[in-house]
Amino acid sequence: MGKRVVGLKLGASRLNAACVNVNGSAEVVQLAGSPLPAGLIAGGEVRDVEALAEALKEFFKRHKLPKRNVRIGLANNRIGVRTIEVSGIEDPKQLANAVRFRAQEALPIPIDEAMLDFQILSEGFDADGAPTKRVLLVVAYRDLIAAYAEACRLAGLRLAGIDLEAFALLRALTPAFASEPGGGPDRSALVAVSIGSERSVLGVSDGFSCEYTRILDWGGNSLTGAVARALEIETDVAERVKVELGLQGEKVPEGIGPEQAVRAREALKAGLQGFGRELVSSLQFYQGQPDSLGIRELVLAGGTAQLTGLAAELQQLVGVPVRVGDPLAGVSVGRKLKGTPPSPAFAVPIGLGMAI
Repeated sequence: MGKRVVGLKLGASRLNAACVNVNGSAEVVQLAGSPLPAGLIAGGEVRDVEALAEALKEFFKRHKLPKRNVRIGLANNRIGVRTIEVSGIEDPKQLANAVRFRAQEALPIPIDEAMLDFQILSEGFDADGAPTKRVLLVVAYRDLIAAYAEACRLAGLRLAGIDLEAFALLRALTPAFASEPGGGPDRSALVAVSIGSERSVLGVSDGFSCEYTRILDWGGNSLTGAVARALEIETDVAERVKVELGLQGEKVPEGIGPEQAVRAREALKAGLQGFGRELVSSLQFYQGQPDSLGIRELVLAGGTAQLTGLAAELQQLVGVPVRVGDPLAGVSVGRKLKGTPPSPAFAVPIGLGMAI
Protein backbone atom coordinates (compact mmCIF):
# COMPACT_ATOMS: atom_id res chain seq x y z
CA MET A 1 0.00 0.00 0.00
CA GLY A 2 1.21 3.51 -0.77
CA LYS A 3 1.45 6.32 1.72
CA ARG A 4 0.57 10.00 1.39
CA VAL A 5 3.05 12.26 3.17
CA VAL A 6 2.91 16.04 3.63
CA GLY A 7 6.37 17.62 3.68
CA LEU A 8 6.20 20.94 5.54
CA LYS A 9 8.87 23.65 5.59
CA LEU A 10 8.40 26.21 8.33
CA GLY A 11 10.44 29.25 7.37
CA ALA A 12 10.83 32.64 8.98
CA SER A 13 8.45 34.26 6.49
CA ARG A 14 6.57 31.41 4.74
CA LEU A 15 4.95 28.03 5.11
CA ASN A 16 5.50 25.74 2.12
CA ALA A 17 4.07 22.23 1.83
CA ALA A 18 4.20 19.35 -0.63
CA CYS A 19 1.76 16.45 -0.62
CA VAL A 20 3.54 13.37 -1.97
CA ASN A 21 2.33 9.86 -2.71
CA VAL A 22 5.06 7.37 -1.81
CA ASN A 23 4.69 3.87 -3.19
CA GLY A 24 8.06 2.58 -4.34
CA SER A 25 8.55 5.93 -6.07
CA ALA A 26 7.43 9.44 -5.13
CA GLU A 27 4.69 11.41 -6.90
CA VAL A 28 3.89 15.03 -6.05
CA VAL A 29 0.13 15.68 -6.11
CA GLN A 30 -0.19 19.07 -4.39
CA LEU A 31 1.93 22.12 -3.56
CA ALA A 32 0.87 24.93 -1.23
CA GLY A 33 2.49 28.08 0.12
CA SER A 34 1.43 31.04 2.25
CA PRO A 35 3.16 33.93 4.06
CA LEU A 36 3.86 33.43 7.77
CA PRO A 37 3.61 36.41 10.16
CA ALA A 38 6.99 37.73 11.23
CA GLY A 39 8.36 36.73 14.61
CA LEU A 40 6.73 33.31 14.99
CA ILE A 41 9.92 31.56 13.87
CA ALA A 42 13.32 33.23 14.07
CA GLY A 43 16.80 31.76 13.83
CA GLY A 44 15.29 28.38 13.09
CA GLU A 45 13.46 28.26 16.45
CA VAL A 46 9.82 28.67 17.42
CA ARG A 47 9.27 31.96 19.29
CA ASP A 48 5.49 31.69 19.78
CA VAL A 49 4.15 28.13 19.93
CA GLU A 50 0.45 29.01 20.17
CA ALA A 51 0.53 31.61 17.38
CA LEU A 52 2.40 29.20 15.13
CA ALA A 53 -0.19 26.51 15.88
CA GLU A 54 -2.99 28.86 14.78
CA ALA A 55 -1.11 29.73 11.59
CA LEU A 56 -0.62 26.04 10.83
CA LYS A 57 -4.27 25.26 11.50
CA GLU A 58 -5.38 28.00 9.09
CA PHE A 59 -2.79 26.97 6.48
CA PHE A 60 -3.90 23.32 6.40
CA LYS A 61 -7.58 24.29 6.36
CA ARG A 62 -7.21 26.84 3.54
CA HIS A 63 -5.27 24.48 1.29
CA LYS A 64 -7.23 21.34 2.31
CA LEU A 65 -4.03 19.47 3.16
CA PRO A 66 -4.10 16.10 4.95
CA LYS A 67 -3.28 16.41 8.65
CA ARG A 68 -1.86 12.89 8.95
CA ASN A 69 1.68 11.79 8.06
CA VAL A 70 3.20 15.27 8.24
CA ARG A 71 7.00 15.54 8.13
CA ILE A 72 8.68 18.79 9.11
CA GLY A 73 12.23 19.97 8.50
CA LEU A 74 14.62 21.73 10.84
CA ALA A 75 17.57 24.00 10.08
CA ASN A 76 19.33 25.20 13.19
CA ASN A 77 22.86 25.59 14.50
CA ARG A 78 21.77 23.78 17.68
CA ILE A 79 21.70 20.54 15.69
CA GLY A 80 24.89 18.55 15.32
CA VAL A 81 25.65 16.22 12.40
CA ARG A 82 28.68 13.91 12.24
CA THR A 83 29.78 10.79 10.42
CA ILE A 84 31.51 8.29 12.72
CA GLU A 85 33.04 4.82 12.42
CA VAL A 86 32.02 2.05 14.83
CA SER A 87 34.00 -1.19 14.90
CA GLY A 88 33.50 -4.67 16.31
CA ILE A 89 29.77 -4.45 17.06
CA GLU A 90 27.00 -6.50 15.47
CA ASP A 91 24.20 -6.44 18.05
CA PRO A 92 21.75 -3.54 17.33
CA LYS A 93 21.29 -2.68 21.02
CA GLN A 94 25.03 -2.57 21.62
CA LEU A 95 25.43 -0.45 18.50
CA ALA A 96 22.87 2.08 19.79
CA ASN A 97 24.75 2.30 23.10
CA ALA A 98 28.07 2.71 21.31
CA VAL A 99 26.70 5.47 19.09
CA ARG A 100 25.24 7.26 22.11
CA PHE A 101 28.62 7.09 23.86
CA ARG A 102 30.43 8.38 20.79
CA ALA A 103 27.90 11.22 20.48
CA GLN A 104 29.09 12.63 23.79
CA GLU A 105 32.61 12.84 22.37
CA ALA A 106 31.78 13.99 18.85
CA LEU A 107 29.11 16.65 19.42
CA PRO A 108 29.03 19.67 21.76
CA ILE A 109 25.53 19.00 23.11
CA PRO A 110 24.94 17.65 26.65
CA ILE A 111 23.45 14.22 26.06
CA ASP A 112 20.84 14.64 28.80
CA GLU A 113 19.47 17.70 26.94
CA ALA A 114 19.50 16.08 23.53
CA MET A 115 17.55 13.86 21.17
CA LEU A 116 19.67 11.50 19.09
CA ASP A 117 19.13 9.57 15.89
CA PHE A 118 21.48 7.69 13.61
CA GLN A 119 21.57 5.79 10.34
CA ILE A 120 24.02 3.17 9.11
CA LEU A 121 25.49 4.42 5.84
CA SER A 122 27.70 1.46 4.98
CA GLU A 123 29.19 -1.73 6.46
CA GLY A 124 32.47 -3.51 5.94
CA PHE A 125 35.48 -5.05 7.69
CA ASP A 126 38.73 -3.59 8.98
CA ALA A 127 42.24 -4.98 8.37
CA ASP A 128 41.78 -7.50 11.19
CA GLY A 129 38.47 -8.76 9.84
CA ALA A 130 36.35 -7.05 12.49
CA PRO A 131 32.99 -5.63 11.30
CA THR A 132 32.86 -1.87 10.83
CA LYS A 133 29.94 0.47 10.31
CA ARG A 134 29.91 4.00 8.96
CA VAL A 135 27.19 5.83 10.85
CA LEU A 136 25.51 9.19 10.26
CA LEU A 137 24.77 10.73 13.65
CA VAL A 138 22.33 13.59 14.31
CA VAL A 139 21.85 15.19 17.74
CA ALA A 140 19.49 18.09 18.52
CA TYR A 141 18.48 19.96 21.67
CA ARG A 142 15.30 18.46 23.10
CA ASP A 143 13.59 21.84 23.69
CA LEU A 144 14.11 22.81 20.04
CA ILE A 145 12.30 19.68 18.83
CA ALA A 146 9.62 19.94 21.52
CA ALA A 147 8.52 23.46 20.47
CA TYR A 148 7.88 22.42 16.87
CA ALA A 149 6.17 19.20 17.93
CA GLU A 150 3.88 21.06 20.34
CA ALA A 151 2.87 23.64 17.72
CA CYS A 152 1.95 20.81 15.34
CA ARG A 153 0.02 18.98 18.06
CA LEU A 154 -2.01 22.08 18.90
CA ALA A 155 -2.75 22.52 15.19
CA GLY A 156 -4.14 18.99 15.00
CA LEU A 157 -1.30 17.65 12.87
CA ARG A 158 -0.01 14.12 13.28
CA LEU A 159 3.75 14.09 12.79
CA ALA A 160 5.23 11.14 10.94
CA GLY A 161 8.75 12.41 11.51
CA ILE A 162 11.18 15.30 11.84
CA ASP A 163 14.07 15.63 9.40
CA LEU A 164 16.94 17.98 8.68
CA GLU A 165 16.24 20.42 5.88
CA ALA A 166 19.67 19.65 4.41
CA PHE A 167 18.75 15.97 4.06
CA ALA A 168 15.43 16.84 2.42
CA LEU A 169 17.10 19.33 0.08
CA LEU A 170 19.61 16.77 -1.16
CA ARG A 171 16.91 14.11 -1.45
CA ALA A 172 14.83 16.35 -3.71
CA LEU A 173 17.66 17.53 -5.93
CA THR A 174 19.32 14.14 -6.43
CA PRO A 175 18.01 12.43 -9.58
CA ALA A 176 16.62 8.95 -8.95
CA PHE A 177 19.28 7.31 -11.13
CA ALA A 178 22.07 8.84 -9.00
CA SER A 179 20.93 7.41 -5.66
CA GLU A 180 23.28 4.42 -5.52
CA PRO A 181 26.73 4.53 -3.88
CA GLY A 182 29.83 3.80 -5.89
CA GLY A 183 30.24 5.18 -9.35
CA GLY A 184 33.11 5.79 -11.67
CA PRO A 185 36.31 7.80 -11.25
CA ASP A 186 34.55 11.00 -12.35
CA ARG A 187 32.00 10.81 -9.49
CA SER A 188 31.58 14.22 -7.86
CA ALA A 189 29.76 15.77 -4.92
CA LEU A 190 26.31 17.28 -5.20
CA VAL A 191 26.41 20.66 -3.44
CA ALA A 192 22.99 22.19 -2.82
CA VAL A 193 22.06 25.47 -1.15
CA SER A 194 18.54 26.50 -0.20
CA ILE A 195 18.38 30.28 0.27
CA GLY A 196 15.64 31.40 2.63
CA SER A 197 14.65 34.86 3.78
CA GLU A 198 16.78 34.79 6.94
CA ARG A 199 19.27 31.99 6.49
CA SER A 200 20.53 29.43 4.02
CA VAL A 201 21.04 25.66 4.28
CA LEU A 202 24.03 24.05 2.59
CA GLY A 203 24.29 20.30 2.05
CA VAL A 204 26.92 18.18 0.33
CA SER A 205 26.13 14.65 -0.86
CA ASP A 206 28.13 11.87 -2.47
CA GLY A 207 24.93 10.91 -4.32
CA PHE A 208 23.97 8.49 -1.58
CA SER A 209 24.17 10.26 1.79
CA CYS A 210 24.81 13.69 3.27
CA GLU A 211 28.55 14.21 3.74
CA TYR A 212 28.47 17.73 5.17
CA THR A 213 25.90 20.35 6.13
CA ARG A 214 26.04 23.89 7.42
CA ILE A 215 23.60 26.69 8.27
CA LEU A 216 24.63 30.10 6.89
CA ASP A 217 23.28 33.23 8.57
CA TRP A 218 22.48 34.90 5.27
CA GLY A 219 19.25 35.07 3.30
CA GLY A 220 17.26 37.10 0.81
CA ASN A 221 16.46 39.72 3.46
CA SER A 222 20.15 40.69 3.40
CA LEU A 223 19.75 41.81 -0.21
CA THR A 224 16.49 43.58 0.55
CA GLY A 225 18.22 45.49 3.34
CA ALA A 226 21.06 46.46 1.02
CA VAL A 227 18.60 47.97 -1.47
CA ALA A 228 16.68 49.76 1.28
CA ARG A 229 19.85 51.40 2.58
CA ALA A 230 21.17 52.32 -0.84
CA LEU A 231 17.93 54.03 -1.91
CA GLU A 232 16.75 55.09 1.57
CA ILE A 233 13.36 53.43 1.09
CA GLU A 234 11.07 51.24 3.20
CA THR A 235 11.72 47.51 3.41
CA ASP A 236 8.52 46.47 1.61
CA VAL A 237 9.33 48.80 -1.29
CA ALA A 238 12.93 47.56 -1.35
CA GLU A 239 11.71 43.95 -1.58
CA ARG A 240 9.64 44.78 -4.66
CA VAL A 241 12.53 46.68 -6.25
CA LYS A 242 14.91 43.78 -5.55
CA VAL A 243 12.64 41.22 -7.21
CA GLU A 244 11.87 43.38 -10.26
CA LEU A 245 15.47 44.57 -10.71
CA GLY A 246 17.45 41.37 -10.17
CA LEU A 247 21.23 41.21 -10.42
CA GLN A 248 21.37 41.31 -14.21
CA GLY A 249 19.36 42.90 -17.00
CA GLU A 250 18.24 46.37 -18.03
CA LYS A 251 14.83 46.64 -16.37
CA VAL A 252 14.12 49.72 -14.26
CA PRO A 253 11.48 48.97 -11.61
CA GLU A 254 8.46 51.21 -11.34
CA GLY A 255 8.89 54.08 -8.90
CA ILE A 256 12.65 54.57 -9.26
CA GLY A 257 14.81 56.20 -11.92
CA PRO A 258 17.71 54.80 -13.99
CA GLU A 259 20.37 56.17 -11.62
CA GLN A 260 18.61 54.64 -8.62
CA ALA A 261 18.41 51.34 -10.47
CA VAL A 262 22.17 51.39 -10.98
CA ARG A 263 22.76 52.11 -7.27
CA ALA A 264 20.33 49.39 -6.24
CA ARG A 265 21.99 46.77 -8.44
CA GLU A 266 25.43 47.77 -7.14
CA ALA A 267 24.07 47.31 -3.62
CA LEU A 268 22.73 43.86 -4.55
CA LYS A 269 26.07 42.75 -5.95
CA ALA A 270 27.95 44.09 -2.94
CA GLY A 271 25.49 42.39 -0.60
CA LEU A 272 26.05 39.07 -2.37
CA GLN A 273 29.82 39.10 -1.87
CA GLY A 274 29.64 38.13 1.80
CA PHE A 275 27.46 35.14 0.92
CA GLY A 276 29.92 34.13 -1.77
CA ARG A 277 32.79 34.17 0.73
CA GLU A 278 30.76 32.00 3.15
CA LEU A 279 30.10 29.47 0.40
CA VAL A 280 33.77 29.35 -0.60
CA SER A 281 34.78 28.85 3.03
CA SER A 282 32.26 26.02 3.45
CA LEU A 283 33.36 24.25 0.28
CA GLN A 284 37.02 24.55 1.24
CA PHE A 285 36.25 23.04 4.65
CA TYR A 286 34.43 20.12 3.03
CA GLN A 287 37.25 19.45 0.59
CA GLY A 288 39.71 19.43 3.47
CA GLN A 289 37.99 16.33 4.87
CA PRO A 290 39.32 12.81 4.15
CA ASP A 291 37.77 11.12 1.10
CA SER A 292 35.98 14.29 -0.02
CA LEU A 293 34.87 14.41 -3.66
CA GLY A 294 35.48 17.02 -6.30
CA ILE A 295 32.83 19.69 -6.75
CA ARG A 296 31.31 19.81 -10.20
CA GLU A 297 28.60 22.40 -9.58
CA LEU A 298 26.52 24.19 -6.98
CA VAL A 299 22.73 23.84 -7.19
CA LEU A 300 20.43 26.52 -5.76
CA ALA A 301 16.96 26.19 -4.26
CA GLY A 302 14.68 28.31 -2.08
CA GLY A 303 12.64 31.37 -2.94
CA THR A 304 15.64 33.70 -3.36
CA ALA A 305 17.21 31.33 -5.91
CA GLN A 306 14.69 32.66 -8.46
CA LEU A 307 16.17 36.17 -8.36
CA THR A 308 17.27 37.07 -11.90
CA GLY A 309 21.03 36.77 -12.35
CA LEU A 310 21.72 35.36 -8.89
CA ALA A 311 23.17 32.07 -10.12
CA ALA A 312 25.44 33.80 -12.66
CA GLU A 313 26.76 36.29 -10.09
CA LEU A 314 27.41 33.54 -7.53
CA GLN A 315 29.25 31.53 -10.15
CA GLN A 316 31.73 34.38 -10.56
CA LEU A 317 32.19 34.64 -6.79
CA VAL A 318 32.47 30.93 -6.01
CA GLY A 319 34.43 29.76 -9.05
CA VAL A 320 32.34 26.66 -9.87
CA PRO A 321 29.29 26.37 -12.14
CA VAL A 322 26.08 27.44 -10.38
CA ARG A 323 22.54 26.69 -11.52
CA VAL A 324 19.02 26.81 -10.15
CA GLY A 325 17.90 23.29 -9.24
CA ASP A 326 14.83 21.39 -10.40
CA PRO A 327 12.75 20.50 -7.30
CA LEU A 328 11.13 17.69 -9.31
CA ALA A 329 14.45 15.96 -10.14
CA GLY A 330 13.73 12.93 -7.96
CA VAL A 331 9.94 12.66 -8.25
CA SER A 332 7.14 12.31 -10.75
CA VAL A 333 4.21 14.73 -10.94
CA GLY A 334 0.55 13.82 -10.67
CA ARG A 335 -1.60 14.25 -13.78
CA LYS A 336 -3.53 17.02 -12.04
CA LEU A 337 -1.07 18.79 -9.76
CA LYS A 338 -3.07 20.89 -7.31
CA GLY A 339 -2.14 24.24 -5.87
CA THR A 340 0.96 26.34 -6.52
CA PRO A 341 3.13 25.73 -9.63
CA PRO A 342 6.48 24.01 -8.88
CA SER A 343 9.41 26.29 -8.09
CA PRO A 344 12.79 26.02 -6.29
CA ALA A 345 11.03 27.21 -3.13
CA PHE A 346 9.44 23.74 -2.86
CA ALA A 347 12.64 21.66 -2.98
CA VAL A 348 12.77 21.14 0.81
CA PRO A 349 9.06 20.29 1.31
CA ILE A 350 9.20 17.88 -1.64
CA GLY A 351 12.28 16.23 -0.17
CA LEU A 352 10.52 15.93 3.19
CA GLY A 353 7.52 14.34 1.51
CA MET A 354 9.72 11.80 -0.28
CA ALA A 355 10.87 10.24 3.00
CA ILE A 356 8.94 7.39 4.61
